[in-house]
Amino acid sequence: MNPNIFDELHAPNGRIREHYAPYQDWLSLMPAAYIAQKRAEADSAFHRHGITFAVYGEDTGKERLIPFDIVPRIIPMHEWSMLEHGLIQRVQALNAFLHDIYNKQYIINAGLIPAAQVFCNAQYRPEMQGVQVNRNLYAHIAGIDIVRASLPGNEAAYYVLEDNLRVPSGVSYMLENRRMMMRLFPELFGRYKVRPVEHYPDLLLDTLRQASTADTHEPTVVVLTPGAYNSAYFEHAFLAQQMGVELVEGKDLYVHDETVFMRTTQGPQKVDVIYRRIDDDFLDPLAFRADSALGVPGLLSVVRAGRVTLTNAIGTGVADDKSIYPFVPDMIRFYLNEEPILHNVPTFQCRHPQELDHVLNHMHELVVKETHGAGGYGMLVGPAATQAEIEHFKQRVRAHPEMYIAQPTLALSACPTFVESGVAPRHIDLRPFVLSGQRVRMVPGGLTRVALKAGSLVVNSSQGGGTKDTWVLGE
Repeated sequence: MNPNIFDELHAPNGRIREHYAPYQDWLSLMPAAYIAQKRAEADSAFHRHGITFAVYGEDTGKERLIPFDIVPRIIPMHEWSMLEHGLIQRVQALNAFLHDIYNKQYIINAGLIPAAQVFCNAQYRPEMQGVQVNRNLYAHIAGIDIVRASLPGNEAAYYVLEDNLRVPSGVSYMLENRRMMMRLFPELFGRYKVRPVEHYPDLLLDTLRQASTADTHEPTVVVLTPGAYNSAYFEHAFLAQQMGVELVEGKDLYVHDETVFMRTTQGPQKVDVIYRRIDDDFLDPLAFRADSALGVPGLLSVVRAGRVTLTNAIGTGVADDKSIYPFVPDMIRFYLNEEPILHNVPTFQCRHPQELDHVLNHMHELVVKETHGAGGYGMLVGPAATQAEIEHFKQRVRAHPEMYIAQPTLALSACPTFVESGVAPRHIDLRPFVLSGQRVRMVPGGLTRVALKAGSLVVNSSQGGGTKDTWVLGE
């Protein structure tokens, strides 16, 4: 393997890393037929339980099984402790930024972030200006994408690749991956002290209830889904079921007297917290897209009156836009008076002419991304692109440079993975989920995504990636 790529399994001297040794000892004793049987059992179980996702642009109703790899990604306790502290710090700063830009705008007045970067951003919602949200929290659920990589002249380290604050997805696969591993290999959990993640739905429900402004200990919480054809519908239904709350569509809710009600067989029921899995544009046809049939007419007026809490809040997307990403370290220093624990990947902002020239001249070496892009779409991986693809992308960037950023092509760390030829290293990332309520909490772990194609750096399930169970070790 390329010596510049961090090997999660092997140390530079070729020895198995200490935290992987018990697993590797176990795996070496397992017959190939046994492993093949377990892999088949996992695929069958995922199909049986409907753990699939849809891909936009494909035939309506066509769903895929997300490939699940039975080799876990193992993280020692000291590494997780550092990650946890860094993630909590980052999410606290992002929430402070959101509260600030929708209220006093201190960071803009201080000149740390150009006003145009915020107010001309498509994700900024002027309708939320001056609206008071409970506990000043906008991003109650955050999914932060972490990679371990080597940058030129530096040893491998963890970096934040992306912040996901709008409707971050993937946590259901984290939970199902753990459930699957415990079902298939219970003996492994006797060898390892793997910290649990199964209590995430309890933490999520507690966080949602804490977001409520209602004067009751058990506010009514619902999960708002666009419907069964959404690519993440399995997750919406799964989380509602795990929390014991109602899964609703826009047609199941209505607004009356500045209050949101849910239609039930027993009559109207007041709703206090909406865990929404619908983008801002589609939430309220009276305020945003008039052609939306997914939202609730008048919902924004109830939010502005403080009589319902949306998690995450409207307008949260401005903080996870890729054009704002380069400023997050400054947010941490400005709001928390701390140095960032987790660092950003160096980023070129194409809106700056000098940086644009560099990107255009070195596009074959860089990863270029749309600032509003997601899911592996709207991006170019320079080293893997053809000359024709690079030239076409240059035209797009020249036409709208403010819509693009670029980053070095990272040598993502590699983890052993079962592929057709056997066990081989494949590139991975990690999406931990951070919950913000009375305090910021996490379960120890996250969704490890793996690029199943040899040499590929794109881990998104929509682009052919798979997932692994993530083991954070206890003492």
